[in-house]
Amino acid sequence: MSGLQISDQGNGYFVIEGDLTFATIDKRTITDLVFLSTAKAVTLDLSHVTNSDSAGLALIIECLKYARHYQTQLSFNNIPKQLLNLAKLSGLDDTSYFTYQPER
Repeated sequence: MSGLQISDQGNGYFVIEGDLTFATIDKRTITDLVFLSTAKAVTLDLSHVTNSDSAGLALIIECLKYARHYQTQLSFNNIPKQLLNLAKLSGLDDTSYFTYQPER
């Protein structure tokens, strides 16, 4: 299990690294979503996510809610296959938020 980090790469581009799981997502993670208010367009790159579960999907949904609230254009790049499968179950994969899904 590895921790969760959200790194600002500049120009509204953020990289999420580590696990998106119940063990790594907490109230601080939700509080840290304020970065979604810092730009008109934000891209979250998930290519460095190593493990995910339904808590990861819940975090994505929370990001979407924050983005709507702050009127931020949000997109997710490099969705891990495991997380994409969870998104498919909920119908989120049919949105314009997911721009690229690598083979994993």
